[in-house]
Amino acid sequence: MRRVCLTLPTHRACPGTIAAIGEEAAYGARQFGVEVHLLILDSSPAPVLAEHRKAVAALPASPGVAVHHLDEDEQRAFLREVADRSAGAAADRLLELMLPSRVSYGACTNRAFLIAQALGCTSVHRRDSDSRYQHLDGEPVYPLHQELSYLGQRAHDVRQSTTRSKLAPGSGDRRVAMTGGSFVGEMSVDVAEIRDLDPDTYRELVGLSLPEGYPEIWRGHLIDESFRGAGTTSFDGDRTTLAPISPMRVDMCNIGLDHEVYRRVPLPPATDTIGSDYFLLHLVHDAKLPGVQHNRHIVNFHTQERRTDAGFLAYQVRFVKFLLAKTYLNAVFARTAAAGDALLDAEGHIQASVVAGFVRDSVGLDRVDAARRLDVIDRAYRRLGGRYSTVADALTDHRSRLLDEARDDMADFALLMDHWEALAGASADSGLGQVRAVNR
Repeated sequence: MRRVCLTLPTHRACPGTIAAIGEEAAYGARQFGVEVHLLILDSSPAPVLAEHRKAVAALPASPGVAVHHLDEDEQRAFLREVADRSAGAAADRLLELMLPSRVSYGACTNRAFLIAQALGCTSVHRRDSDSRYQHLDGEPVYPLHQELSYLGQRAHDVRQSTTRSKLAPGSGDRRVAMTGGSFVGEMSVDVAEIRDLDPDTYRELVGLSLPEGYPEIWRGHLIDESFRGAGTTSFDGDRTTLAPISPMRVDMCNIGLDHEVYRRVPLPPATDTIGSDYFLLHLVHDAKLPGVQHNRHIVNFHTQERRTDAGFLAYQVRFVKFLLAKTYLNAVFARTAAAGDALLDAEGHIQASVVAGFVRDSVGLDRVDAARRLDVIDRAYRRLGGRYSTVADALTDHRSRLLDEARDDMADFALLMDHWEALAGASADSGLGQVRAVNR
């Protein structure tokens, strides 16, 4: 029986999301006859973790659904065993990259990839704790429906069942590597207040995320689209497009990836950096691998924690680190885009060594551009005033460290890629017994 991994990484209270994703898992097993492994990777503090254990225990038993709720100690035990078996002297460093002490959007998803390998899953489907489902005629609209319909299928076999097709020439025999939808509701990045306070400063900051060289009219269009998802459009029926999917059109809370992608290349393990988990979306698109974009959009919302002074400062620093990381990531993406399907081997799979080379080369870029970006950001935040000035002060206090981390994060990513396929293989060899299911 086909096994799939529906995963929810979290570090904050989300019992409602746990209940809802449990229903999505049951739906997938029931409608598609698959074995759904619901994997909750929990980095929450003890009181919240206890609340989550109650929420998991309250999930109704469903045929074909196995629930795995792992706290950080349980995740670490699994990762330690896998790293020791596959990485030798680098095991300790890799364990730090896979389970850092700080928030890492890429590392939490990498852990899901490795555990999915141990569970024998052929795909990973990610949701987030700050999202919920749309409804149509009183029924929830589950992205898992489209993900299970298309992932892993040969593109030419599903062409007729999609609403439209814009496949790259010669890619009909390749398998669908990714399915994705976007979100409706609040912006995926919490910068709406900046837009409202000063539209010009907003455009300046968001523009830093884009590669150089776009004509101004296109830059303006991309800035307007950034972090907006599908806007406020309500679901009124399925529409799907078979094509290499633009990373601008999907969100990581609404994504499904085939194992042939994630067992070869991980995500950047950068800490306190939003957007670090989008790397594979760019890579799959640039390699011209088939994807299916759908309109079963997730509803995004912002947690109250972001509204606190501490939460606001932490989030804005993560946004700044994303803008600094783009110094290096955009250089990598320029090379993957130029390489196109030359990124693939004879079997149509991504060549991890080629990608790792691009990442490693980016580490040697002059820091002048990153420093210039930080100067622009500092001036922008001071111009906004108020609590944004507090952020600017923090950036000044930690300027050298921020610039070092932006570069060092790419070196860490290259190191992780060097060992990733061995880690994924060791995870697969460890088998189901290493990842216990919750008894319910």
